[in-house]
Amino acid sequence: MSTHSPADLQRIYEQRFSRDLEYRQQVWQVLVGRVFQRFAAPNAAVLDLGCGYGEFIRHIRCGRKFAMDLNPDAPRRAGPGVECFVQDCSAPWPLPDGALDLVFSSNFFEHLPDKAALGRTFDEAFRCLRSGGRLVAMGPNIRYLPGAYWDFWDHYLPLTELSLKEALENRGFAIERCHARFLPYTMAGGPRYPLLFLRLYLALTPAWRIFGKQFLVVARKT
Repeated sequence: MSTHSPADLQRIYEQRFSRDLEYRQQVWQVLVGRVFQRFAAPNAAVLDLGCGYGEFIRHIRCGRKFAMDLNPDAPRRAGPGVECFVQDCSAPWPLPDGALDLVFSSNFFEHLPDKAALGRTFDEAFRCLRSGGRLVAMGPNIRYLPGAYWDFWDHYLPLTELSLKEALENRGFAIERCHARFLPYTMAGGPRYPLLFLRLYLALTPAWRIFGKQFLVVARKT
């Protein structure tokens, strides 16, 4: 669900990200390799929820790849071998119960119009995950971004790591990790730091507590 039409989303993200596409792909290759690949076995079925331009799903190594987004550009951006669903994430997903091993989402939940839509999305994720499957989510933490959070036209739902944790527990998930601070806020319009800096940052977890503005939450279907 979005308060913006698919055409609006297409314009917003084309304007916001078109100049940084190559750099974003390079950044996500490092992020997936250094952080997120551990959550996906070689034969896993993985869904990139709110896939955007496919930066995560392109680089994850797994058995089956799915992506979901309302942006009509998503299917051509997601990459080869990805089955893409262009739909409202809070509506029923076109997948059977227990079909997924991992649902991943980055910088997406803040774009939903309200908590009811996010709750329905979590219900679908829970249904479609196998027992023991995981939901991994990162996104801007409103606690550390009280003003800058609203600098994006399509941000609606403010969340902290604790509000997200409580919502997931309310939907039946068990929380495995809950980091209030993970990555800096945004790459949109920001400087292009050398990838070596990113690798060092990921390895030096004390730096997260200084520069991190996004939460990282890992939840498991019990």
